[in-house]
Amino acid sequence: MPRLLRFLLILIVLLVGLAIAVPMLIPAEAYRERVASEASTALGRDVVLAGDMRLSLLPRVEIRAGDVSIANAEGFGGDPMAQMSELRVGIRLIPLFSRSVEVEEFVLVDPVIRLSSNARGNNWTFRSDTAPAAQPAAGPGFERRPGALPFDASFGDVRVENATLIYSGNGQTREIRGLNARLALPSLDEPAGLTGALNADGEQLTFNAELGSVRGLFEGAETPISLRLGGDIMRASFDGLVREGPDFVLAGTIDTTIPSLRSLATFAGSELPPGDQLQRVEASGNLVASAERIELNGAQVRLDEITGNGDLDIALSGPRPRVTGALTVPALDITPYLPEQSTGGSGNGEGAGIPPWSEAPIDLSGLGVIDADLDLSVGLFEYGEVDISDVDLDVAIENSRLDARLRRFGLYDGSGAVRVVANNRTNRPSFRVTANLDGLDAGPFLTAAAGFDRLAGHGGMNVDLRASGNSQAAIMRSLSGNGQFAFRDGAIIGINLAETIRNVNSFFNAAPAGEAETSSEDESQAETGDQAQTDFSSLNGSFTLTGGRATTDDLSMLSPLLRVGGNGWVNMGEQNLDLRMRPRLVASIEGQGGASDLQGVEIPVRIRGGFNDVSVGVDTDAVGRALLGGALSNALGGDGGAQSPEDALRQGLLDAIGLGQRDEEPASDDGNSEPQEVDPAEQLLRGLFGSRSSDDDNGDGPD
Repeated sequence: MPRLLRFLLILIVLLVGLAIAVPMLIPAEAYRERVASEASTALGRDVVLAGDMRLSLLPRVEIRAGDVSIANAEGFGGDPMAQMSELRVGIRLIPLFSRSVEVEEFVLVDPVIRLSSNARGNNWTFRSDTAPAAQPAAGPGFERRPGALPFDASFGDVRVENATLIYSGNGQTREIRGLNARLALPSLDEPAGLTGALNADGEQLTFNAELGSVRGLFEGAETPISLRLGGDIMRASFDGLVREGPDFVLAGTIDTTIPSLRSLATFAGSELPPGDQLQRVEASGNLVASAERIELNGAQVRLDEITGNGDLDIALSGPRPRVTGALTVPALDITPYLPEQSTGGSGNGEGAGIPPWSEAPIDLSGLGVIDADLDLSVGLFEYGEVDISDVDLDVAIENSRLDARLRRFGLYDGSGAVRVVANNRTNRPSFRVTANLDGLDAGPFLTAAAGFDRLAGHGGMNVDLRASGNSQAAIMRSLSGNGQFAFRDGAIIGINLAETIRNVNSFFNAAPAGEAETSSEDESQAETGDQAQTDFSSLNGSFTLTGGRATTDDLSMLSPLLRVGGNGWVNMGEQNLDLRMRPRLVASIEGQGGASDLQGVEIPVRIRGGFNDVSVGVDTDAVGRALLGGALSNALGGDGGAQSPEDALRQGLLDAIGLGQRDEEPASDDGNSEPQEVDPAEQLLRGLFGSRSSDDDNGDGPD
């Protein structure tokens, strides 16, 4: 571009010289070719003056040239690099002799400038055919210094009318059309102004700039400056100064409003992922900006409904902008920015519960736009239904890898530390979450985090999880890692194990044979429902995760009445589970609705199904064997005469027919195992000893 300006100056000087030396009566055709030839030599490109030309000396030196064009560089197409329908220049003659340039008119009409770049270079670097190629200057570039403008100048009517700028490169073409600009510059020492408007890719923009002094700007003095940009996609203002010194450093206040970040991104050629968010952006504060760094102090920022304040520093010298700083955010709700989830099902058609994991692609490309090191203080952090208060968050982004650490937070009466890593350096993003939570109120937390409302109590957990994938579903199916948990003074909602044992005892309790036919089949079922619960003093266990499936072998629950062990699995990817619970009485259930002593007897309970359709059932056949076998084992194993002959006979018969040692039949993992057939020998024993029996009370209870 400097050579283009040089061409214009050469053109002006040549035409002015000709105007002085050649009488006005000499026709323009006599010097047209000479002017074009000199300009072509200076630029290293063919310059054509195809239109009318006119030169006059009085009352000013006035030059008009029509249909001016400058050829494109080789390899960038046949269209001219620049062309205009008319060039008008009017300069006062006498001040030129005193090293003062007074331009009364400088007008470019309908200029079209085509800028292109490719692997070979660009088309706006000019080289003279006669002069050697310019070598890059050693050391730094231009420095503001005294004496940089050793002349005076003033500009009157300086305009660009209906200009078009076209840039093509990197597979994209951008256009600015309808550019109209006017410069007001009474002198180099007085305030200057530039106003104008343009249409860029269909968006109308206006601009306005005021400068305290052109000479002061170039010679290193402190110079006031104000800038305004207006339009539908962005509005911005800056009021401040250019600091004194050799470098161009702006300092002042800035105020920016972007009505729609999505529209601005589309305008810039970078479409954002679909969604209703990422709209209004506002920023204001004290700005210090140079070519290498931008500092924003006392900043007030806003994104949609999220507001914050703090200090930011943006380094521009690296491969990506690097943002460092600290922000305070009163409330941060990231839920609207998460991929939309489909509505879940409860298994009963009501549409409640946990929704299926989304298959929608997760776009983490934003991690590669900037590097960052930020300290965030968030009053209330919201993720879905989860609320986290008083958050201290460190966020580091380095080459498409996010490392976020929650150093301090309040989470449903609990606290702890969490670290989240998201790595987008490969085609398949990877993730890691480590968390240490303590003092957690499990009920509201699990309800908010996963829609799980079957556990109450206080406690904590430690987890170390890894995953990878381009969607939520893929991530959940790839989960691996381990964890442990421990809760106290709570309850399992949905099942009353003590009442279940009472029902099982009632089912197997001795009774007249004639009453067996009238017994209720519900007595063999687990006591379940939204109103049922099993209180515990402690609940703990550990798990390992592989391929989205968590397995545990050491579930343990203690209460004054019960001891419960358990094992099984929860498939996070497929959203189903299969757990075996083994509650055992350690105290009499007198006062719990029954009178029999079942101490030491395990009541096997199976919990299985989908996350939104969990069934709970008791294996009554196994319970019967445990009751009868356990009773006779006690009688024969050391208490001697403590048992009646009937009990001894019962155990002997059980052993004879193999019931005393028979284990529970394994159930299939698909949750559809058939009820077991009634053993005739056991039915016989029930009849002999007055136990209840019915066709419907044999085999597994409801799952």
